[in-house]
Order: sequence, then structure tokens, then C-alpha cells
Amino acid sequence: MKPASKFALIFLSVGVSAAALQSCGSSEARDDKEHKEGAAPAPALEAFTLQQGQLSSSIKIPGELVAFQRVDLYAKVSSFVRKLYVDVGSEVKAGQLLVTMEAPELNSQLSGAESRLKSQEAIYLSSKATYDRLLETSKTPGTVSQNDLDIAYAKQKSDLAQLEAAKASYREVGDTRNYLEIRAPFSGVISKRNVSAGAYVGPAGKGSDLPIFTLQEQKKLRLVVSIPEAYNSYLSHSSEVKFTTKSQPNEVFTAKVSRLSGALDERLRSQSIEMDVTNEDKKLLPGMVAEVAIPLTGSDKAFVVPSKAVLNSTQGVYVIKVVNSKAVWVPVKTGRKADDQTEVFGDLSINDTVIKIASEEIRDSSVIKHINVTGIK
Repeated sequence: MKPASKFALIFLSVGVSAAALQSCGSSEARDDKEHKEGAAPAPALEAFTLQQGQLSSSIKIPGELVAFQRVDLYAKVSSFVRKLYVDVGSEVKAGQLLVTMEAPELNSQLSGAESRLKSQEAIYLSSKATYDRLLETSKTPGTVSQNDLDIAYAKQKSDLAQLEAAKASYREVGDTRNYLEIRAPFSGVISKRNVSAGAYVGPAGKGSDLPIFTLQEQKKLRLVVSIPEAYNSYLSHSSEVKFTTKSQPNEVFTAKVSRLSGALDERLRSQSIEMDVTNEDKKLLPGMVAEVAIPLTGSDKAFVVPSKAVLNSTQGVYVIKVVNSKAVWVPVKTGRKADDQTEVFGDLSINDTVIKIASEEIRDSSVIKHINVTGIK
């Protein structure tokens, strides 16, 4: 054998041996590492003890602020506006004179009714005096026949009836004349004025198109809200709600339920609810749109769990309960949700241990060796 071939063979043998030793060393190091990793304990699962509670949430529904009392004031008789005593924005008291009107023909009618009344009164007094004299004379036998006495009595009664009719006619014209003055039916603010002095107003014709004034009460308002059918059970008389307005978004107002309609609207399937709002400072105005927060606080307690504890899988909705160190998938139905918490209903009991973060990796009936029970939050 040549010297060069002999040298190559020796070099090859040394290389194979070194490779074998290196491979053996790497294998031993990997086995040692895997042994150490396998010895590390698995992280404990977070769990909590199940308790009953009340979940408080709310929904926001638009509402409308309207005047507690609102009235359009019209003229009852055909007349002309003589003088307006108030204008838009005027604050008025109940009974205050707002406008006077004039209708000259009413003065003539009143004078005619007064004349007829006086004439009829004179006729009645005459017939009464005649009857009284006949009655006194008839006490002497044979002086006055019974027929003449009856005729005089009937004439007196007829004239009395005519007198009462004349009085009624006079009162009627007088009452009609009183309609020439319009007074405030309640205290409030004049929000609209549609006529000026000299304008024709009346119960018919062009002058009756618009009211003379619109009067609204502002120191007390009504907050009107339509509550959907699904949320009707959460409100009753004296329930308290909070609301805000666009004009004052940083201020929260409070009102109590005063009136419930007791029936659902046929189109909207909602119940109209009214709340009285005190508005002495007049920060709120009729016609404002309010955002009303309706509290959804149930009367019965339910199981409340973190939302992550509810497992939504393809098979259904579950929470994972730990029983004798084994995972048990419990089918549940969910209720309301608020602040990362959810109401659940199912085969659960107080003090059950439930996994805080449910996952499909925790299989049903799998063994759970390490568990850390903490509070619900």
C-alpha cells in the first residue's frame, strides 16, 4: 500500500470516531434537557367558588321632555284684538289678563237683552198685583168668580216664566261678552303669539286658523319614554331613572316614574311611561330630546360568572365545573351581560368550583391536578 493511501485511511478513521463521540454527547445533553423540562409542574388553572348575585345593567332609550301643561288659546266669539298684554317669553300667573277684544254688536245685544228683561219684569209685577187683588177680593163671597181668579193666576205664572227667560237671555249675552277677555288658565310661559292688535279672530273663518297664544308650564315637565316590551318588567311606579340632554351632556338629571299607560302601542309594541321632572331653574325646555338610562335590575338573584367562564362551543354553551379533580361541562343558558359578567342558568349550586377561563382544551371528564381557587374577579 502506498504511503498516501495509508495516511487517508488513518484520517478517515479518526473523523468517524470524533463524529460518533460528538453525536453521543449531543444525544445525552438533549435527553438531560428533556428530563429536566418534564420534571417542571404544569401551571395551575384559575377557578372560583360560585355564588348568587344581582347583575345591574341599564339600557339607553331616547325620550322627550314636554310641558306638564300646554294649551292653545283661541277666541270664542268673532271679534277684533284690541290690546295684547303679554308677548313671547312672558311669565304669567293663573287668572292674569292676556288679551282683550272688541265686538260692538255684543254691546248692542246686551242692551237689548237688558231692556227686554226690565219690560218683562214690569209685566210680571203687574200680573202679580192683579192676581193678589183678585185673591183678596175673592174672600168676600160672590164678588169674584173662581174662573177669573184662575185666569189671573195662570197669567202671573206665564209672566214669571217669561221673566226667567229674559234673565237667562241677559246672562247669555253677558257671558258671551266676557269671552272678549282671555285670561291664563294656569301659571306658565307664553311660547307663541300669532296675532297683533287689530287682527280679526273668531271661532270660524281665517281668524281661527292659529291660536292667539300658546301657554306652557315650564317649572314642571313630563319626560315621556316608550319602553320596549322586553324591558317593561324592570319599571314600576316610583322607579328612578337618570337622563341627560344634548344641551347639557355633563349634567345628569333624575326623575321618578309617575304614570304608566298600562298597554302596549299596537305598532311599536312599547309602553308609554311618563316621569315628572321638577324644573324650577328652567335648565330644561319643553321639546328637548333626552337620553334616558333605564336600570335593568332583576328582583331575583341568579348565578353571576365572569364572561370568560362561559364556553361557546359548536355543541352548545357551557361552564366547566370541577368535581373530584375532574372537569365537568355543564350546559347553561345565559341571561343579561354587564361589565364582563354574565348571568347563567343551569344545573349549578352555590359553592361549586368553576373554571374562570373556559377553553375547549379542557376536555369533559379530563383530570385536573392543579387548581387555584380565587375570588370571582
